Amino acid sequence: MKHLIVFAHPHQEGTNQAILKRMVHTLEKQGHEVVVRDLYALNFQPVLTEADTEAMKVGNTPADIKAEQEYITAADAITFIYPIWWTGLPAILKGYVDRVFAYGFAYGYGETGVAQLLTGKKGLIINTHGQTNEIYDQVGMTDGLKITSTTGIFGFVGIESVGHLIFGSAPYADEAQLENVLRQVEETVTTAFNS
Repeated sequence: MKHLIVFAHPHQEGTNQAILKRMVHTLEKQGHEVVVRDLYALNFQPVLTEADTEAMKVGNTPADIKAEQEYITAADAITFIYPIWWTGLPAILKGYVDRVFAYGFAYGYGETGVAQLLTGKKGLIINTHGQTNEIYDQVGMTDGLKITSTTGIFGFVGIESVGHLIFGSAPYADEAQLENVLRQVEETVTTAFNS
């Protein structure tokens, strides 16, 4: 399979980078082709402008958006890896979704309602956050994150979810806890993309 990983964390070390590296290693070891789009390394411009929308209306998609759309088109599977900040996506990733998952590319509208234009692709979301999992579960945040990202983004455009992993207390993980996270990532990737 061809995998696109969209990565959104500014730090070059830490749990998110470790997750990214383990996922790439696992997929490549299993013979998959992997492309990583590190939004911070790319200095991706996240603000959707009037000029963007006007250009796309006339079929003249801006080059930076078009490039990302081509990676999505080529992919069989798309994974988002990002931390939860203020109960949602980091601004750079939210802007990526705003600009790249555009009307006419990722979705449209027809006589029967929403047209999902990215069907046939699988999707995985991997999140980290600083709070404990128990607290996120207790207040409904875990379910809320799954609804807004898995259903609200992937589901809306027709990407079939194969999982949504949410790892709490990420900044405080010791080596054993981090290895447990990475083992879960490896198991999920192996099961989701090789069955």
